[in-house]
Amino acid sequence: MIGRLRGLVDGRGDNWALIDVGGVGYMVEGSARMMDALPADGEAVSLAIETYVREDQLRLFGFESEEARSWFRLLMGVQGVGAKVALAIQGVLSANELTQAVASEDKAMVSRAPGVGPKVAQRIVQELKDKVPEAQFAATMSRAGETSEGTKIIKEALSALVNLGYQRSQAAQALTAAQAALGDEASVEALIKQGLRELM
Repeated sequence: MIGRLRGLVDGRGDNWALIDVGGVGYMVEGSARMMDALPADGEAVSLAIETYVREDQLRLFGFESEEARSWFRLLMGVQGVGAKVALAIQGVLSANELTQAVASEDKAMVSRAPGVGPKVAQRIVQELKDKVPEAQFAATMSRAGETSEGTKIIKEALSALVNLGYQRSQAAQALTAAQAALGDEASVEALIKQGLRELM
């Protein structure tokens, strides 16, 4: 299995790029976002790769980050979502925007991708709301921060509410409202208390 390719961009098409690794050209498919992030032909690139093997085909999907590859795997696990739909979604939404859409169960945001109707968008947010890694969830929710401290506070508050028996998506919505009410400098304890009020 190929997990990463480092080489030179050696050509491209609508949704693929040829990556030359030591004289071997690998055809890598990707989203519009990945294609836009590629450097010019002849320049070095490093891509996270998801290898897709079937009896009759071997496909390589490229991503600008490990986070984007994780999202591709999550999306592919949703019933009715194939590689084409997953890449269309990733072409429109960044990993952070996807996390935000799933956290807030915003199916309209997901259905902005071409070929994604309301039913598929609903299924995506429903099936993935409890599968997004907690650290990613917290980092996206933390408006205070780009700072790791802001993310840490949100992560602790989120973990506390989940440990009390609330679903992560419910807890996330409550903490988003709590943060809006209390401001970015709120402590873990204050966020938990306000979050519980929101949940009541």
